[in-house]
Amino acid sequence: MKKDKIIYWISTGIIALFIIPGIFYLNSQMALDGTKHLGLPMWFHWELGIAKFIGAILIVLPFTPKRIKEWAYVGLGIDFLSATIAHIAVDGVSGMAFFPLLMFAILAVSYIYHHKLVKE
Repeated sequence: MKKDKIIYWISTGIIALFIIPGIFYLNSQMALDGTKHLGLPMWFHWELGIAKFIGAILIVLPFTPKRIKEWAYVGLGIDFLSATIAHIAVDGVSGMAFFPLLMFAILAVSYIYHHKLVKE
């Protein structure tokens, strides 16, 4: 049980540390240029950035209701998979295109260990 909690909090912490600070950089030139490079509209840039921030907060908070936490995991998973597809579609296969898959794998570990802890 202790090992499961450690794995859960490390994986969840990595996801949170990756996503939560991003809200402060949504208006940065690099973020805006990246959105434009992928051919996405600016309204989607803001909507996705805010939704990711809320999703990361929801998976970190231990008192988040189970169903809401479940949907936060789903949303973040779709985001990471979509980011991989978008990067491959625009830039082709490159190392940067697979970074979202790494984050998806860490998210999957967090999800699996979240369910192990809920069962106990």
